[in-house]
Amino acid sequence: MRIFVTGTAGFIGFHLAQRLLRDGHEVMGYDGMTPYYDINLKRARLKILHNYNFTAVEAMLEDQEALESAVGDFTPSVIVHLAAQAGVRYSLENPGAYISANVVGTYNLLEVARALAPRHFLFASTSSVYGGNQRMPFSESDRTDFPVSLYAATKKSGEAMCHSYSHLFKIPTTCFRFFTVYGPWGRPDMALFKFVERILTDTPIEVYGEGKMRRDFTYIDDLVDGIVRLIDCPPEEGKSIGIDGGVIDSVSPVAPWRAVNIAGGQPVGLLEFIETIEKELGRDAEKVLMPMQKGDVRATFADASLLTALTGAAPAGSIDDGVKAFVDWYRQWRDVGQ
Repeated sequence: MRIFVTGTAGFIGFHLAQRLLRDGHEVMGYDGMTPYYDINLKRARLKILHNYNFTAVEAMLEDQEALESAVGDFTPSVIVHLAAQAGVRYSLENPGAYISANVVGTYNLLEVARALAPRHFLFASTSSVYGGNQRMPFSESDRTDFPVSLYAATKKSGEAMCHSYSHLFKIPTTCFRFFTVYGPWGRPDMALFKFVERILTDTPIEVYGEGKMRRDFTYIDDLVDGIVRLIDCPPEEGKSIGIDGGVIDSVSPVAPWRAVNIAGGQPVGLLEFIETIEKELGRDAEKVLMPMQKGDVRATFADASLLTALTGAAPAGSIDDGVKAFVDWYRQWRDVGQ
């Protein structure tokens, strides 16, 4: 297939594009190369992708003409929208970047999809949309009306816009919700990257929520496998899949639209996660316990039964193996010796 992927210089977009290319698909990547973190890391990812049948366009989501031109020239059958301004904490510092990229940028791409009528449009959302929801594990049928960060609010907005376009223009659309993705080539602003970097340089690490937080960590290869499998599962309006065991399909009654959690449903405590890193590095971290930051939640915990019912699989990678893979990559990237 021809697949248009936004955010291919990013952590998840890079891994997805590489998997699709290895599977023999033709991929066009679209990325604004913003300086939110190290541009050299982004360029190194793209360099690897150029070893395949890959075309890259460097432009912003806010540039409607560039989007229209790229998609019009490529005519993909599938669009995967991963590009976004990410990060809960940064949304406190620069909220305008989230409105611009995540709301305006998503609208622009939906307008392109409206004209193209792809076989499947897939949108990257986040577990953050569950916000103040107290029920766990998080199910796609739970309310997502109480976002506690602007980042979450913009992603909730993206899901809603996708649903309206899906309803109005009959675009089969899947919104997948990510849960704390980690692995090689990860973002420098994420906890695993920061912890490894600081432990190796004997710098104290800040542990928010006094280490009492729990996260449903999802290894990058497991996440990508879920996305690839979902590409072949476009929803049909009002048509729930036949599921036994009480699994609820989130398909819309008025649109070919569905939301799906991609996670293993096995949350791990933050201190346990840090202990795994310490064990892999052979060093103890100096921990500075900090209060909860605004916009954070105490725990994330996914109900992955819908993903399993749709695709026959769910993330199952172990934290030990995932942390080891990241540390091995990090040592190579930073040229840090054993």
